[in-house]
Amino acid sequence: MTSISLTSRMVPTLGQGTWGMGEDRRGRDREVRSLQLGLDLGLTLIDTAEMYGEGGAEEVVGAAISGRRDECFLVSKVYPQNAGRRGAPEACERSLRRLGVDRIDLYLLHWRGGVPLAETVEVMERLRDQGKIGAWGVSNLDTDDMVELTGVPHGSNCATNQVLYNLTRRGVEWDLLPWCRDHAMPVMAYSPIEQGRMPAKSALKSIAGKLGATVFQVALAWVLHQDGVIAIPKATDPEHVKANRAAADLVLDAEDLAALDQAFPPPKGPKPLEML
Repeated sequence: MTSISLTSRMVPTLGQGTWGMGEDRRGRDREVRSLQLGLDLGLTLIDTAEMYGEGGAEEVVGAAISGRRDECFLVSKVYPQNAGRRGAPEACERSLRRLGVDRIDLYLLHWRGGVPLAETVEVMERLRDQGKIGAWGVSNLDTDDMVELTGVPHGSNCATNQVLYNLTRRGVEWDLLPWCRDHAMPVMAYSPIEQGRMPAKSALKSIAGKLGATVFQVALAWVLHQDGVIAIPKATDPEHVKANRAAADLVLDAEDLAALDQAFPPPKGPKPLEML
């Protein structure tokens, strides 16, 4: 499994997402065990948010990493309405309590709202200086937003942009992904297999058969093949966790990549950023 530099730390390009976790306490133990298995397999980057289960996912993560904090690179996100001078510190403290830690490694603005970007950057910088977070970034910001962001004081300290990116959602390849690469900014791809709704096109099936993998593993391997991209699929079943980890070892050759381009064409022009 490959690694990438994020906030001056090396992290795996395959992490663990938690969107949908913490919503039903009956599934809590299974969710905790799945995250712990992922840690055992080297999936040490865990992404969560105060929005997920209204804090429930952060509590699941907190239980999963108890006694294992030093193994993890923790990412969480703040609601846009909480991303101001007063709201962000309070939201951060709530997330810290739920996670059971004294620092979030990477804290993201979940999407752009009514708080000016300059104000959000100001408070993120303050949280970093206070040691509450290790670094900050954004999520669901398009290219023009990123240009504006890096134009405000300290906006260039943004560590990542987390966006929707998979074989069926390739619009970011036109301008946003190249912009991030030009600025040495890794991109985090959420829903890298379209939440399990990846169309089983013949190219996917053919490549999966050749590699002895599933179509979802091939789709995930394609995301992981992209330069400067971290994938954060969610898994709440042990076999799913293992399958995700195995996808990181799949090697797609030039013929495979060409077949996937034909089946899932890259964008031919600019396209507004998609979100789920």
